[in-house]
Amino acid sequence: MTGQLHCADFVPPAGLANRHVQTLLPRVLPRRRLPHRWETLTLPDGDFVELTWVTPGPEDPAAPLFILFHGLEGSFDSPYSRELLATADTLGWRAVLMHFRGCGRSPNRLPRAYHSGDTADAYWLIGQLAQRYPRALKVAAGVSLGANMLVKLVAEQGGDGLDLAGAIAISAPLDLSASADCLQQGFARVYQRHLLASLKAKTARRLCDLPLDLSAERLDGLGTLRDYDDIVTAPLHGFRDAADYYRRASAGRWLGDLELPTLILHAEDDPFMPPSLFDRLPLPGESVRVELARHGGHVGFMEWRDGLWRSWLSRRVARQLEDWAPTFSGQPRRLPAESEPPGR
Repeated sequence: MTGQLHCADFVPPAGLANRHVQTLLPRVLPRRRLPHRWETLTLPDGDFVELTWVTPGPEDPAAPLFILFHGLEGSFDSPYSRELLATADTLGWRAVLMHFRGCGRSPNRLPRAYHSGDTADAYWLIGQLAQRYPRALKVAAGVSLGANMLVKLVAEQGGDGLDLAGAIAISAPLDLSASADCLQQGFARVYQRHLLASLKAKTARRLCDLPLDLSAERLDGLGTLRDYDDIVTAPLHGFRDAADYYRRASAGRWLGDLELPTLILHAEDDPFMPPSLFDRLPLPGESVRVELARHGGHVGFMEWRDGLWRSWLSRRVARQLEDWAPTFSGQPRRLPAESEPPGR
């Protein structure tokens, strides 16, 4: 891998290059069916995160392991989660998604939530998996908020601080303040309203348990994600305000310091970020490969191939997994079911 910016080979279908079409298309197509099981992982502070494992999984304990971190208010039900987990499973990898606190089936125990710079839970999970599967090659991937978190974690731990062979960051908001500004512009405000409604509803259910000087009326009146981060996220997690949170949690400033092999996939028309995102960040280090697509939207990258809608992200991630585990002797356990009907 080289520390340069490269052109991604994603080509949108004719007439469907619009960034909002690309962003929304995966969310209106039928969801892939994917057999799975749940696990509750207790954390050192007494709280927990919920894991979703693709089943049945490889029998070989040395089979490579794919670890996925979702985006803001995402989950196993997010279209990209199922696609990426299914991709790894099809290649013969063991595949697991970690839900951030409160994003699984149950609210978390402690009076806190999660945020873009919250790396401790992912670090604990990777350590636990290293003990369970000491012989397995491991790769972690993050999407959106999970991607920013993963890049920050890789920067914090250096080249040998994690039992990972590599990391993949997809549509990472590496400058959180710039992202918050973009979500207040034009059609992107639709995404902001959707995310904000989910965050406010979750907070409202726990308002009496949280150490916040915040009434239900004031919470309901918050109009932007920046307002929410200023009033909820920042004080709940030890930041002075939203500006302090964005500055300390944004992972972009560490691009030049990453030592672990890292692939970053990004669309220049991502409505969650400015088109000049990488112009304002340090040049990536030698271990980092940034692939920029002209189109793709936010976690979109949908292509028309073999008469079906397909995820270019899944295809690109599959290629990277094969590059990082070329000697793995396991065989794909089943063909990908790209057009299965919706449902779990």
